[in-house]
Amino acid sequence: MNLEPHQVLTPEGVHTGPAAPDVGTVRARYEALVEARLYDRKASALQRQGRLATYAPYEGQEAAQVGAVAPLASRDWLVASYRDAAAMRFHGYPWKNLLLTRMGDERGGHPPEGVKALPPSVTVGGHMIHAVGIAWADKLLGTDAVALTMFGDGATSVGDFHEAMNFAGVYRTPTVFLCQNNGWAISMPRSRQTASETIAQKAVAYGFPGKVVDGNDVLAVEEAVTEAVTRARAGEGPMLIEALTYRIHGHTTADDHGRYRVEEEVEIWRARDPLERVRLWLDGQDAWDDGWQAELEDRASRRIEAAVAEAESLVSFTAGEIFDATYREPTAPLRLQRSRAERASE
Repeated sequence: MNLEPHQVLTPEGVHTGPAAPDVGTVRARYEALVEARLYDRKASALQRQGRLATYAPYEGQEAAQVGAVAPLASRDWLVASYRDAAAMRFHGYPWKNLLLTRMGDERGGHPPEGVKALPPSVTVGGHMIHAVGIAWADKLLGTDAVALTMFGDGATSVGDFHEAMNFAGVYRTPTVFLCQNNGWAISMPRSRQTASETIAQKAVAYGFPGKVVDGNDVLAVEEAVTEAVTRARAGEGPMLIEALTYRIHGHTTADDHGRYRVEEEVEIWRARDPLERVRLWLDGQDAWDDGWQAELEDRASRRIEAAVAEAESLVSFTAGEIFDATYREPTAPLRLQRSRAERASE
């Protein structure tokens, strides 16, 4: 397999592919990237203000997320992790719900009707198995739906990765595995996770192809996932994509990444900014200017602020109501716990 990362747009905004992309499509991707970054910065600020619990920032990884979901249809499933808010949003999961999950409100885990996405998974790697199960179910039902699951390089070190990949390979499930390899599993560098030259080549052992892409290139990621989705719909089974990217900030807002990363490394990746390369290409096509940028940011900010206001305006559950969704018919221990909780809250 080719171990060189697939690239369409260089960090300098130069297109390297055989045919120039559609300007309108690239403008749409850029708009999504801008909104994704603004949300990430807003959520980080909300956490510092005490309005969210611990938050996992993804700045630097926007292209890997937006590019990954762009080829999906509404019938396809997204099974993502706690750092994949941008991917979830652009597959139909509202900002409001994503905010609620970080507020500890279980209503955030209920996507709107028709949105094929599971709530963001906090358990590292465990959600990959769910994605394979969903894909297998759709295969048994005879649909052509695909399940895309997204995870970090750290998740490839857990047993769930092996189990998901092995099952998907044996049963040729229509699953797309997308690893956002940002180089660090909290403070553990990629070099200490595996001796494999790439993560993508691990797919070969499970009987299906793997591919390495420039994860900061939204068009390259979209091309790779489009190829994987096309294979899956045709009954050719799964594919593993390794998107090489980088998280500019800490693992979470509770993490001091300066204790294990040097600033020089961070600056190297800042120069590979996923938004800037798209902006540069659009500017070269006379399809970007400061006025349009301001319009994009204003529209996105309004949507995000509206989502924050809506999430914060919801009335909290009472002490008793938190037990209502546990079982259809509450057990005796739950009834006892509910009565105690209600008395304690009086």
